[in-house]
Amino acid sequence: MNLFKSIATFGGFTLLSRITGFFRDIILANYLGAGLISDAFFVAFKLPNLFRSLFAEGAFTSAFVPILSQKLATQSRQDALDFAAKSISVLAFVLSIFVILIEFFMPFVVELLAPGFADDSGKIELATTLSRITFPFLLFISIVSFQSGILNSLGKFAAPAAAPVILNIMMIISVFIFVPFGETPAHGIAFGVSIAGLLEILWLMYFLHRQQVWIKPDFHIFQLLKNSDIKTLFKRIAPGVLGAGVYQINMVVDTILVSLVGTGAISWLYYANRLQQLPLGVVGAAISVAVLPLLSRHLKAENHQEACQIQNKAFEYGALLSIPAAVALIVLAEPTVNILFQHGKFGALQTAMTAQAVIAYAIGLPAYVLVKALTPNFFARGDTKTPVKYSVVVLLTNLSFAVILMKPLGHIGIATATTIAAFVSLWQYLKGLKKRGFWSCAYPLKKQIIKITFCSVFMGTIIYLSQHLINSFIGNWLYLNLYSKIGIYALLCILGLAAFLIIAKLTDTINYTELFRYLSQRRNSHVQKNSK
Repeated sequence: MNLFKSIATFGGFTLLSRITGFFRDIILANYLGAGLISDAFFVAFKLPNLFRSLFAEGAFTSAFVPILSQKLATQSRQDALDFAAKSISVLAFVLSIFVILIEFFMPFVVELLAPGFADDSGKIELATTLSRITFPFLLFISIVSFQSGILNSLGKFAAPAAAPVILNIMMIISVFIFVPFGETPAHGIAFGVSIAGLLEILWLMYFLHRQQVWIKPDFHIFQLLKNSDIKTLFKRIAPGVLGAGVYQINMVVDTILVSLVGTGAISWLYYANRLQQLPLGVVGAAISVAVLPLLSRHLKAENHQEACQIQNKAFEYGALLSIPAAVALIVLAEPTVNILFQHGKFGALQTAMTAQAVIAYAIGLPAYVLVKALTPNFFARGDTKTPVKYSVVVLLTNLSFAVILMKPLGHIGIATATTIAAFVSLWQYLKGLKKRGFWSCAYPLKKQIIKITFCSVFMGTIIYLSQHLINSFIGNWLYLNLYSKIGIYALLCILGLAAFLIIAKLTDTINYTELFRYLSQRRNSHVQKNSK
């Protein structure tokens, strides 16, 4: 149950982050709408987050955490932390140069990321200005990612998972502090993004100090580059840039292509992707973060059976949490977008367009979550090359289908291409792990996935029929006032959850006895700890 505890801890705080993120997006939709200014801002916001996923939370962390976990298990704590300090020093140096170069060439970068802006010089200029304001966030959040990796390796998941809340709160506060003085609302919010990165560094620095960890920067960069551990780190990082960042790379391909669709399309995909990010971020990221250090330690100790059990549980938890979420997103796509975003400058047309993209993305949600559960199996073994090979196939799949589907289906075709690529990625990981003898999806686990899918479809059917029943009595309930809509939406969610839990009990999909026993043990341990 250590894996469950780690996932629950990280996932719980990530859920808090996603909830505050929704409040942030509601405010953004109200102030920015879905048009020229919002398109320019979301390109500026995506740019540092793209490189963040590729470098900081992708290749760097995936290479760094296994090495640090192994050092903590086999060497002294101080030696492990010295390695961490050297790694962060090199990271900060390399990314500082990278940020300066990108700032200088920003107009070209924006045109590359959003070629559809080229016909509108004002849109290019606005996106360039906003991107120059937000891009330092990359450096700050990369340092945050390394700080999080240290805490995760020490078994501390709460503070890193809560750190993104700072970004959401800062962007919300910026609307009231900076927006009144900016040329557009997007300028003020962009400043809030970079400031949030600095605040997150201070947040995690406090928790590192509580663990008696003080990271002192080492300015002898060229000497550090000759260090054997740093060389090993960079050897694993180089191929991992593509392997670990495939999701964000696909998002960039989507951004490039959707910029050619027309004004508003970038924003429709952004809001749709944000809805998918709730379960993907909470479940997928939590599982990936929790599994990597655990697998690294067991594989280093050659406890292969324990490592296999951890992978089985990670895959099962991923399916149990993502498949019902995907079904719920599909049947509640329009009501969810309507309630969250249809305010101010965000109208009914934007709701309809965004909801269609939500459905297209949601179909691929389980595949993305399960890939996140399987990826650590390669990284924990120091294998960053295999995910690269898979990523190339995924990228080509995404690009090919996006180009084919964007003309007849517009932004929906681009979202659909991303979903197709997700299933191709999952197929590759399942096949690759089995072929190498690392892990295979055994019959009992397959049977469990089928039962979870059945329960989820049953839940979705209940929600769908309940909506039609409500509409038959009162008409389209989405035309009611906000409070009435929220009440009906909550009722539908409760009905769906109840239906899932009941059918899961009848089909023995969830072992409630085991779950309640575990929760009882946790509660008793907390009571004993507090009594001391």
